[in-house]
Amino acid sequence: MLNKENNGLVFQGSTSAKNRTWKGSVSCISFDPEGIKEQLLETDKPCYIVKVGDRIGVTNYGYCPLDNSQPAEIELLIAAPPVFTKSFGDPHFINFHNLKYAYTTGAMAGGIASEEMVIALGKENILSSFGAGGLSLTRLEEAIKVIQTSLPNGPYAFNLIHSPNDPEIERGAVDLYLKYGVETVEASAFLDLTPNIVYYRAAGLSLNSANQIQINNKVIAKISRREVASKFMQPAPLKMLKELVEEGLITELQATLAAQIPIADDITVEADSGGHTDNRPLVCVLPSIIALKDEIQSKYNYEKPIRVGVAGGISTPQSALAAFMMGAAYVVTGSINQSCLEAGTSTHTKKLLAQADMADVMMAPAADMFEMGVKLQVLKRGTMFPLKAQKLYEIYRNYNSLDELPSAEKTKLEKQVFRKSIEEVWQETVVYQSKSNPDKLTKAANNPKYKMALIFRWYLGLSSRWSNCGEKGREVDYQVWCGPAMGSFNDWVRGSYLSEPNNRQVVDVANQMMKGTSYLYRIQSLKMQDLQLDNFYSQYHPVKFTS
Repeated sequence: MLNKENNGLVFQGSTSAKNRTWKGSVSCISFDPEGIKEQLLETDKPCYIVKVGDRIGVTNYGYCPLDNSQPAEIELLIAAPPVFTKSFGDPHFINFHNLKYAYTTGAMAGGIASEEMVIALGKENILSSFGAGGLSLTRLEEAIKVIQTSLPNGPYAFNLIHSPNDPEIERGAVDLYLKYGVETVEASAFLDLTPNIVYYRAAGLSLNSANQIQINNKVIAKISRREVASKFMQPAPLKMLKELVEEGLITELQATLAAQIPIADDITVEADSGGHTDNRPLVCVLPSIIALKDEIQSKYNYEKPIRVGVAGGISTPQSALAAFMMGAAYVVTGSINQSCLEAGTSTHTKKLLAQADMADVMMAPAADMFEMGVKLQVLKRGTMFPLKAQKLYEIYRNYNSLDELPSAEKTKLEKQVFRKSIEEVWQETVVYQSKSNPDKLTKAANNPKYKMALIFRWYLGLSSRWSNCGEKGREVDYQVWCGPAMGSFNDWVRGSYLSEPNNRQVVDVANQMMKGTSYLYRIQSLKMQDLQLDNFYSQYHPVKFTS
């Protein structure tokens, strides 16, 4: 259908259905591109594509009469319903966690996902997980108190990161969560179930007045592998529950109830992300885990089925919409939030993140699982950390102790990486481990290779703290966890007010993401109904909300 107005709208649908009438004032119909886009952006209102003479226009107003017996003065080509942000994802997820919409922010370790971030989002009924990983139990306890004071009714979550090298820290975190009644944890980096996560889950179970299972301790498990997801989707192992009962940590009733529900209420499928990641493509891993969920649901027939959301690569309205259309119950953002004002990162790090492109990331050895060869994804632009960290791992792999290292290599380490003598680094390590885990020093005394690992972990551990606190003179050593999503976000906001780090606020970013998701869904819906739209209409760029 030709459009005399030449405003970038072309209707290619059938015109055989006569007398599809629209009633209303012609003055509320937009025919110019700017006016049309304004109408399309009103996603919480219906959208009518109408034909007036030989012109095609758009309006959010008027109505479609039931009686179409009279010839149409203004012909209705397409009618699209309102698109609400709360309509995306699984409504059970939104209700279960009492949220505004199915959008959450994940835990970024070291307090990058800070108290300020969790509180700002929580006050808008957006779920955010505090980044407890790598923090002392004293620091974690302080964060719990601050967040609970500001959000007495939630929503908020705290991260429970699997710590194979420091199991007592994992258990200490669980003890704190139970002590203070933290009702939601985001379990991450688990390779298998541990008694700690089972303890947390089972300790919050009871029967309500209707004799139904009451879940007080909610678990969101972040995974990227089917075999790990399967364990969180099934009830806790009976042997583990029995041991917890014998230790007096849970009751017989709680063990019985735990055997009837999954470990996790929600599974966050982690695709290619910052920090710990398997670099899995979202379009492959999400359908696989959803299919696994369906298999397990058919086996156990849970009264409340598990929900599957997605993290990793969610950085634009396009990626969020793609995830929802693939069946995600909710979406989780990560990397993009650490460039926001509320993030526990330094100003310098925020600037580096705001300049990152999609290709400005690489894998580097992880401090917490260094000896295992586990890597995480970090920013490489503006920092030498990934190359230096990789060099440390190569030395660790090729030598059994620092005594075997050629003197030239030792000198390079001391001048280019540590900026201190190896002996000074070891003494600082001794002071730290004496307080946190003295057993490691005993092990190092009898194992020179393990001692070398502890020395290398001094650099790997401090580099992320330097990035967060903005350590002067150490900028080239900043360890910045970051996925390619950061570059994608920067591309999306380029030219808008969000291009500047000083304008990035987590609530604003969340609202822009979900508003854009609604808008793009509307555009795709219109295209599916045979409306061709110029590229001008197919893009959503952040614009400050007026209200």
